Amino acid sequence: MAQPGQDAKFFQRGKIEEFRADLQAAEAKDKKFVKRKTVLKKIVANITMGNDMSPLFTDVVQCLGTPLLEIKKMVYLFLISYGRSRPDQIHLVIPYFLQDCADRNPLIRALAIRTMSYIPIPVVTDALSDNLRHCLKDRDAYVRKTAAICVAKLYSADPRRAEKGGFVELLRDLMLDSNATVVANAVAALSEIGDRQDGVIFKLNLATVNKLLAALGESSEWGQIYILDSLLRYVPSRHADAENMAERIIVQLQHANSAVVLTTIKVLLYLMNYMENRRLIDYCCKKMGPPLVTLLSSGPEVQYVALRNILLIIQRRPAVLKNDVRVFFCKYNDPIYVKLAKLEIMYRLARAENANEVLTELQEYASEVDIDFVRKAVRSIGRLAIKVEAAADSCIQALLNLIENKVSYVTQEAVIVIKDIFRRYPGKYEGIIPTLCENLDSLDEPESKAAMIWIIGQFANRIDNAEDLLDDLVYTFLEETVEVQLALLTTSVKVFVYKPASEKAKELVHKVLKWATEEIDNPDLRDRGFMYWRMLAINPAAAGEIVLAEKPPITTDSDRMDRGALDQLLLHTGTLGSIYHKNPEVGVNFAIDSAYAQIVFQTFIRGATGKALVDSPALNAHSRAVLIPLTSMPLPPSAVTVPGPGPNEPNTAPKTDIVDLDDSDAPPPPPVPKTLSNEHDEDGEPGSDQDDEVPTQGTHKSNDPYSNLDGAFGNYLADEPRPMGASSGARREEDDLLF
Repeated sequence: MAQPGQDAKFFQRGKIEEFRADLQAAEAKDKKFVKRKTVLKKIVANITMGNDMSPLFTDVVQCLGTPLLEIKKMVYLFLISYGRSRPDQIHLVIPYFLQDCADRNPLIRALAIRTMSYIPIPVVTDALSDNLRHCLKDRDAYVRKTAAICVAKLYSADPRRAEKGGFVELLRDLMLDSNATVVANAVAALSEIGDRQDGVIFKLNLATVNKLLAALGESSEWGQIYILDSLLRYVPSRHADAENMAERIIVQLQHANSAVVLTTIKVLLYLMNYMENRRLIDYCCKKMGPPLVTLLSSGPEVQYVALRNILLIIQRRPAVLKNDVRVFFCKYNDPIYVKLAKLEIMYRLARAENANEVLTELQEYASEVDIDFVRKAVRSIGRLAIKVEAAADSCIQALLNLIENKVSYVTQEAVIVIKDIFRRYPGKYEGIIPTLCENLDSLDEPESKAAMIWIIGQFANRIDNAEDLLDDLVYTFLEETVEVQLALLTTSVKVFVYKPASEKAKELVHKVLKWATEEIDNPDLRDRGFMYWRMLAINPAAAGEIVLAEKPPITTDSDRMDRGALDQLLLHTGTLGSIYHKNPEVGVNFAIDSAYAQIVFQTFIRGATGKALVDSPALNAHSRAVLIPLTSMPLPPSAVTVPGPGPNEPNTAPKTDIVDLDDSDAPPPPPVPKTLSNEHDEDGEPGSDQDDEVPTQGTHKSNDPYSNLDGAFGNYLADEPRPMGASSGARREEDDLLF
């Protein structure tokens, strides 16, 4: 065997003519095949470098008659690279294939059958079928395991031939083979066939599962992954079956391979949905914690994969790592993506018992150098205050201390989260508003500026100079982003409602409404301006009740993933879906290109198949309540109509059948005016018949706190807002636009 580094001399660009001459010269004087071996090494090296060696096809094929295994390997490697691109010359190789399939050496038999499966050409597939059937029953386990993978390749090239030839049934028989490696390869091949949209349905029964579990200990690490992953295809019908399976595979959590550990955790999480023994479930959760923590001692890439999977697991089974929050404290040399992932897990694991410990750690992160990490840390402090009420006072004090440091991006993040804290605990922390107002000039980002504007409007009755602060912010109204403009528009109305006697408030709201309705082309902003203007002119009391309506306190429920979607996503633990936190089968788009009459399918992960919990008598009641059935891939319609000349064909599928395949892009139904007016009537508001009538000043009761607001908009009809480009006589069109 060549020593490492000795083959580097072969990686030099060569000429086709030189290689051909060397091969022809080696046929005469090369009894030990040394020259032929050297030339083939140079050819394979050139293939590796990307050079086209296909003109040497006939010359290289003649080397197959050499009885040396090393030469056969290189020739077969050449055929794998260029066999499918030479269908007119592939018949030259068929006799050698048939000869090697009957060779006494099992390595040569396996090499021949594997190479044939890589060349999906009909003439090769015909020769492969009979030989593959014999190799699946070969006396040597190495040949059988190679043939099992070849069945999957044959199915990929010609599914109909593979099914008619009974190869799927032969694979099923191999699952009961005495050799663990053959069993693992048979499972891998059946899994690949079962994952195809046009493939056979691959399910397991209890007897086969027990056989697979028996072969688990003797398999290689990748064989164990295939076997463990296939256990998801078994649906337990009794609690005892799921519990016995869990007890047999839990030992795999001690494996050194991280992929085996994650796959074992995936199977355990799946089986827990069918288990009844609460003590066993708690025991499994306890056993899953240490292996997950061990994965964090690997490299940063493996750490990130583990962290993203842990984030899913603790949402479904918080007991797995509830006491290990310190493990996720960030290290100084962690990459930023690892730090951010740990930050999210720390927040998820935070409880009243460890909130102070987590808060202390977050305060340390807020003084780091990385700006993105500091922002996330400050925001996590606010989220911690919202989640753990006992730690809210400490979190507020920590945020105030950070604001005192006068760091711009820290102050802006603190303002954003304090706005949410105000909503979570109304009437409790309003005393810190003056501190926030002192830092108004340091806010230059849209989100923080919008948050501060909301605070000014929401608590304008407690801020003495609210209209002065708002006046400074309104100065740049036309240059602000839409987010800030919407906040300014609503806040100006709130300040006016809170302080109706203030001339400055009247001037501000009039100015902002004028800008929003006449100089802004954003439809959302313009329509909201029209709505506020008309409400203030027609029914100020209703305007006050709407803009100052009591808002529900926010909670952390929005941070949690839907339970049914979470159960479905946990079946993809250890895959790309668990890293992106998206189900591979979700978001399938179905579109028909009318120009070319093509059916287009788009999935999140190419070739991924959906997984979902299957209902059975053993499924837990909680899991059954949130069960999400697996959405099947939409099949193309039986007939696609291409517009063009010619008679109408009979039995054409109606258009509604095609549209019904995906209703997500269908336009929503038009609103029903009657329902809208009924809702207004239920709320005690005037019906649609009275909305166009401007109420007189005498209609309001004397104790109405908003009765004196009419004077500010007395000239509404004379100075009404108009859309951009609208003429003064377009009254009817404007009414249609507003209502």
